[in-house]
Amino acid sequence: MTYSAPIADMRFALEACADLRSLAERYPELDVDTLVAILESAGQLASETLAPINRSGDRAGVTLANDVVTTAPGFREAYDAYKAGGWQGLAADPAYGGQGLPRAVALAVMETVHSANMSFGLLPMLTLGAIEAIETHGALDQKQLYLEKLITGEWSGTMNLTEPQAGSDLGALTTKAVPQADGSYAITGQKIFITWGEHDLTPNIIHLVLARIEGAPPGSKGISMFIVPKFRDEDGSRNAVRCIGLEEKMGIHASPTCTMAYEGAQGWLIGEENRGLAAMFTMMNAARLHVGMEGVAVAEAAYQKALSYARERTQSGPIINHPDVRRMLMTMRAKIQAGRALCYATAVAADRGDHAREDLLTPLAKAWSTDLGVEAASLGVQIHGGMGFVEEGGAAQFYRDARIAPIYEGTNGIQALDLYGRKLLGDRGEAMRVLIEEARAFAPIRAAADVLAEATDYMLAALRDDALAGASAYLALAGKIACGTLWAQGLQRAPNADQQRLFDFYVVTSMSRAPSRLAEIKLGAAALADFAL
Repeated sequence: MTYSAPIADMRFALEACADLRSLAERYPELDVDTLVAILESAGQLASETLAPINRSGDRAGVTLANDVVTTAPGFREAYDAYKAGGWQGLAADPAYGGQGLPRAVALAVMETVHSANMSFGLLPMLTLGAIEAIETHGALDQKQLYLEKLITGEWSGTMNLTEPQAGSDLGALTTKAVPQADGSYAITGQKIFITWGEHDLTPNIIHLVLARIEGAPPGSKGISMFIVPKFRDEDGSRNAVRCIGLEEKMGIHASPTCTMAYEGAQGWLIGEENRGLAAMFTMMNAARLHVGMEGVAVAEAAYQKALSYARERTQSGPIINHPDVRRMLMTMRAKIQAGRALCYATAVAADRGDHAREDLLTPLAKAWSTDLGVEAASLGVQIHGGMGFVEEGGAAQFYRDARIAPIYEGTNGIQALDLYGRKLLGDRGEAMRVLIEEARAFAPIRAAADVLAEATDYMLAALRDDALAGASAYLALAGKIACGTLWAQGLQRAPNADQQRLFDFYVVTSMSRAPSRLAEIKLGAAALADFAL
């Protein structure tokens, strides 16, 4: 696999659309030269180190023997290079070895990593979530013990939520935590679908685990979060946690997805008792944005592969000259740039402390961008024709890898429920109406903004079940318009002929379809419930 970081597109989305310059007072050390150097260095690591082992890692996969997961050839060397470059700690606290840069810049770096090798990128992505959770909720001694080694990449981190009987319904989890005389807890239970839960790239793995303390209230109100290291900190002895199985997956074959058994493992409470969901949501919200970025990143990789093939493949001349192929390529590139602007803007809102905008954009970034990843990867397969449907062509891997992202970190249906139930109802549409008014400032997308305004009024007034029936369509509409608004704002700040042409194509082919979403949003629960399945 080959990959070249699209620096110009990334910079426009980051600096103009997401308005990275608005952070200048908070991050005075981040000038244009520094930003370019970071993006170019990350792109070099991605193209020279990570992309060459993407396909071979997909074919080799990972193996489990004697409780040890062995990663694909080349992954150890790649991780050592990633660690040596200091990439894990770009946005982390300087007090613990981080570089203190904006999360938006770190997110842009992760785009290059995921484009080059999504299986690899999942390892540092999960560690970033562990870092943020411990920074936000950990006690001082926990920060001193874990943060520096996580930030330098010496250790990695995981997130342990799901159990066989408790998927998205975390209140049904049964993993138990029994208090011990030394202040620790004995953690017993089983967790499934744990990304990079066991591997051979770091000497220690720090698991953040949801469990229920004996006597805790039932449901989600009784969940606590614990730090459970693979190796104990006091004497370096092996803790009672192990991988007992690996999932055979559709894609991301080089990323171990583990079933983890906690057999009285020693763990330490992080945050308050029965407040584990609050701590875990710190990780999950960070992960949701990163997964959205994965969608954009894999779409970019699929686009580059399809573009190269279209230039080389001859069918009555190079197929890149065929109008339908050009339509597909332009659709890919336009939506990729739209999703890139959305994800970067979400990160900039977080860096700016604009929690209302961050909260509104997070489910949009996660769901809209991951759906984009699947769509773009599918178009990449289509452009390859028959070669896209066979593994030899290379396009199929991007589709297989991208397909997990709409499922990760709360399915996209759950993101739609979150947008409606938590965000829209939470402030009675205030943050959404701010976005709508921003969109109305631009003539090409004003009509679509009016549609979103009508849809928002409907969602706020509708019966709950009717609103839930239209929630996914509502999110798709809001995501489309958020992307268009950010892009239009970017062109206003920094006029760019190439970006203008691409934006115009996006408006004609995507924004013009906004009215059709309204009927779908207003479909109502009865139309679904009355149909015999």
